[in-house]
Amino acid sequence: MIDITTLNPTEKKATRDGFGAGFYEVAKSNPDVIALCADLIGSLKIQPFINEHPERFIQVGIAEANMMGIAAGLAIGGKIPYACTFANFATGRVYDQIRQSIAYSHKNVKICASHAGVTLGEDGATHQILEDLGMMKMLPGFTVINPCDAQQTKEAAIAIAEHDGPVYLRFGRPSWPMFTTPGSFKIGKAIQFSEGSDVSIFAIGHLMWYAIEASKKLIKEGISVDLHNIHTIKPLDEDAILNSVAKTGCVVSAEEHQRNGGLGDSIAQVLMQNNPVPMEYVAVNDSFGESGKPNQLLDKYGMGIDHIYQAAKKALKRKS
Repeated sequence: MIDITTLNPTEKKATRDGFGAGFYEVAKSNPDVIALCADLIGSLKIQPFINEHPERFIQVGIAEANMMGIAAGLAIGGKIPYACTFANFATGRVYDQIRQSIAYSHKNVKICASHAGVTLGEDGATHQILEDLGMMKMLPGFTVINPCDAQQTKEAAIAIAEHDGPVYLRFGRPSWPMFTTPGSFKIGKAIQFSEGSDVSIFAIGHLMWYAIEASKKLIKEGISVDLHNIHTIKPLDEDAILNSVAKTGCVVSAEEHQRNGGLGDSIAQVLMQNNPVPMEYVAVNDSFGESGKPNQLLDKYGMGIDHIYQAAKKALKRKS
């Protein structure tokens, strides 16, 4: 287990860069992997794959609904299609096609979605989807993954090729600290970053690094933090959650997503059925985003380091 109190990564890389690297690697070893893209090659970092395997690339243009139908057809033919575009266009724009053509018949399609959440930044609210995790986790049979750094995203991009069934892989635009240990990612298995007995913190995506920073502040105050990275929202690692909460008796969830329908709600369902305890959400509270710098937007919409720190203090107070 990592000593988070001394964790101070010097390298930053966007999670979308990790996706591009992982996709390139898995395509070299698996000839059934096919790339589809909706006119966003540079943004999804898949040019290296195209350079090596142009015959396995389909540029659909700005026609995301068609892309999902083509991907479903390729899956019927035994291929492993990776359908790549922005998260907003990969879910909100094409939900009907995903539900009817991919989820309903459990097609082996990998929907790879970049530029999720408010950290998309200056493109503003119309592109900053904050509802996608909820939409996708409700589809029967879908696996939903939101990695926390470039290394973990690379490993996820490789792992989903071996997973049988539809996957939604969500990642982002900004450069972000790299801090996960290579080889630690496994679909459906949470990663513990610190062991503690006072408060449990569960985080996904970009907010995992913020959860580490908030945990450092809490530990300096003598508060024992049980910190976990829940990179897979579905299937959820219920054992990790329940084992942690059995020790701490209170919970904070942290996600770059709407409070309604995301990771926090999934955790709350598990706790309600097994061990109800005080819980605090760090997420967007029923709001759209706006144009701005990623870190500024995270702070403005209640997802900053101090918001996680204060949520933990509140959960502890409620427990006591």
